Amino acid sequence: MQGARRIQARRVLPIREGLDFLQQRSRWRFFSGLGLLSKHPSRYHPRMPEHSFSHGGHIRALAQRAGRNPSEILDFSASINPLGPPAWLRSVVAGSLSQAVHYPDPEALTLREAAAALHGGGAEEYLAGNGVSDILYVLPRLGGHARAVIPVPAYGDYERAARLAGLDVTHVPLSAGNGFRLDPGLIEKALANGPAMVFLGQPNNPTGTSVPPGELARLAQAHPDSLFVIDEAFADFTADLPRLAGQRPENMVVLLSLTKIFAVPGLRLGLAAAAPGLIRKLADISPPWQCSTIAQAVGARALADLEFQQRSRTVAQEFKAHLLGLLAAFPEIEVFAGEANFVLCRLNAPGLDGRDLAERLLQHGIAIRACDTFAGLDASWFRLAVRQKAENERLAEALGKVFRPAARARAARARRTPAIMVQGTCSNAGKSVLAAGLCRIFARKGLSPCPFKAQNMSLNSFVTMDGGEMGRAQVTQALAAGREPEARMNPVLLKPSSDTGSQVIVLGRPVGVMRVAQYVAYKPTAFAAARAAYDELAATAGVMVVEGAGSPAEVNLKAHDIVNMAMARHAGARVLLVADIDRGGSFASLAGTMDCLEEWERALVAGFVLNKFRGDASLLAGGFDFLRLHTGREVLGVVPWLPGLGLPEEDSVSFKQGLTLAGKEGAALDVAVADLAHISNFTDLDALAAEPDVRLRRVARGRDLGRPDCVILPGSKNTLADLDRLRESGLAGAVAALRGQTVIVGICGGFQMLGQSVADPLGLESARGVSPGLGLLDVRTVLAAEKTLARRLVTDLTTGCAVTGYEIHHGETVLGETASGGTAPDGGASRPLYAEDAGLGRVSADGLTLGTYLHGVFDADGHRHAFLDFLRRRKGLAPLPAGARAAFGLDAALDRLADALESSLDMQRIEGMLGI
Repeated sequence: MQGARRIQARRVLPIREGLDFLQQRSRWRFFSGLGLLSKHPSRYHPRMPEHSFSHGGHIRALAQRAGRNPSEILDFSASINPLGPPAWLRSVVAGSLSQAVHYPDPEALTLREAAAALHGGGAEEYLAGNGVSDILYVLPRLGGHARAVIPVPAYGDYERAARLAGLDVTHVPLSAGNGFRLDPGLIEKALANGPAMVFLGQPNNPTGTSVPPGELARLAQAHPDSLFVIDEAFADFTADLPRLAGQRPENMVVLLSLTKIFAVPGLRLGLAAAAPGLIRKLADISPPWQCSTIAQAVGARALADLEFQQRSRTVAQEFKAHLLGLLAAFPEIEVFAGEANFVLCRLNAPGLDGRDLAERLLQHGIAIRACDTFAGLDASWFRLAVRQKAENERLAEALGKVFRPAARARAARARRTPAIMVQGTCSNAGKSVLAAGLCRIFARKGLSPCPFKAQNMSLNSFVTMDGGEMGRAQVTQALAAGREPEARMNPVLLKPSSDTGSQVIVLGRPVGVMRVAQYVAYKPTAFAAARAAYDELAATAGVMVVEGAGSPAEVNLKAHDIVNMAMARHAGARVLLVADIDRGGSFASLAGTMDCLEEWERALVAGFVLNKFRGDASLLAGGFDFLRLHTGREVLGVVPWLPGLGLPEEDSVSFKQGLTLAGKEGAALDVAVADLAHISNFTDLDALAAEPDVRLRRVARGRDLGRPDCVILPGSKNTLADLDRLRESGLAGAVAALRGQTVIVGICGGFQMLGQSVADPLGLESARGVSPGLGLLDVRTVLAAEKTLARRLVTDLTTGCAVTGYEIHHGETVLGETASGGTAPDGGASRPLYAEDAGLGRVSADGLTLGTYLHGVFDADGHRHAFLDFLRRRKGLAPLPAGARAAFGLDAALDRLADALESSLDMQRIEGMLGI
């Protein structure tokens, strides 16, 4: 019987050891009465506090306690790189996924070689693990030591790992009086009673202090029978701390965490550096495949990215200095700065301890680390991670509310203006229109919205009341918001003048013509102006409606972005990512865009919008599920196709595609518009396009012109180049052949083309010098350095009607040499078009060729109707009755747009995200 008991004991003890091992490794508990494994209740169930999970970063539990979504928690409890992960992370993960069908390399050789290349030594001196914690829990099982020595306060898992392995634990208390600096003599004293396993954080967690590496090496050499475990998890954030991994005594193990510096704690990735014999022993008692294929790929790439590591150290120190400056304003907090990317704090506020403070801050959506679970610290201590400046400021704001309730009102007044940003997966996805609709929705709710777009590239511009120039899209948005347009709403405007160069306009005024490389160098200055403009506008607005440009995922442009995610970060904006579903591929575009974003950029994306949808939205459910699974974001609305909305387009994409100038069946009047390569302000044609009896058509070649009732030469950003193009295409000759038969109208650059010549002595647009015009009006133009920008109200002498518009041009147009007695090109001298200004426009003697510098010349209903009646009479048609004519204005279109968005977007969720 005794022999049977001995046999049973031999069988049970190994099982029990295995179960202990499983429990410590996986956080599962074995219930022998049930014969099954169950989740360790103390770590995962808040009502079972036997052993609470005291590590920082338990976002799900924190969010549950705060009654918030986990994405709404600002986490100061876990000390992770404030920069977030490297930009390449998602690409490396995606690239390694195809290898997930195979077992990972059990030796993680590539990863270990990368560690050796960075820290020194050979690959045989490194062991890869599923995070440093897994290696830490295996180390005490190496054998040979019955006790552990741990300076405290210290990371709690040092002691837990030792006790689970049956080691006695000796604490070496550190004193706040000397800033928690460790005197190596204290370790010497503790080891006088015999060898031990010594656990040291380098720097220490939570104090952030370190010991000179040389002293640690000498200490280990002086005690060869002890094993020194040096945890360098936070050493990557220190500027001048030499590393021990590649140069360590034989009885030292150095733990290297990749998850903190590379901000991938969810990936679980760590290394141990030690003598080859120790590494082999550790490997023998560790489970196989400790490190997944994906983790190995990320780790190898990470260890080679020296630039990111250096930048992280620099930025972490900068952000830490910022945080310390903010904390200095609170006498209730005593700060122990340390050397790592966190700060240990002691609370000196009567009636309030660290846990109370943590609970109060959690109600503001901020998580901190209460430190009463660290041996040697009481309830007055807490720890703060270093985060980005805006996040540090949010923490300071919340601390002000906790410590000084009187500051609540001031904080509310000083709070950042809520901002929603509309970005797209591509150009022409509908960003401008959706932003305008949101402006109108918020205006109707009395929320005082204000539009903003940091940088616009468009040839459709507008002149403000003070003579500044801005993009037309923000003008429409300003009108939707009930605000007078001003250049600060579009502080940087780029007007392409060639394939490689653009005129750069900052705060409404031109600063020069720049090629791409020149503008990239100028961008920091432009972005500073944009940020200042935004801050000024936001200070007077209830909600900012911000528009992006192109796509935020243009990887070749992101480094110097000033209009998409960089601006969203400055504004603290929640981003709606919009895809044009009418083009197809919208789900792939949204998923692909998210894949190309860095993690901090992805965090700004609140959700998706599918725009221009025609069909049954229930058919999209599978796509919604895919996006939710792939990106973690949801579709917040499907906006229907809104034909004939009547809002100005931002750029010439739709014009070139023939969308703006769509044909109308049965229209009486045929108006041909010359297709200019550098067309600008083509929104001058919008009012004509709205008329039921006008068919606008785009004409690119002379043979397609025919004999329309009217030919329009629109504005141009490069008049001389477009003149050459007109001649090459045959349009110049075809238009000239219609003189005296068809009404010909030139607007701005088109007006200049109708004259005898256009000269560019300063090379503003090209090196052509002088180009002959079409010779249809007796005027000539010289381009000047000073741009004319003005709003005008004049009387058209041909119709007798008032005309409002604006001038944007460099040229000065004067009468030609034939005007004082000679013969004009049309057989008689031209006359002024407007009563108030003879140079603002001219009309030929026969009244059929007109040139004007006024943009928006057809917007006034009375003048436009009179002009169209003139065309109808020439065809022998009676004027249209008043009820059949269009009333051109944006208010009705904006209200229709707002109604459509309110019924198709989840405005309740969007407004909830903004806190309005």
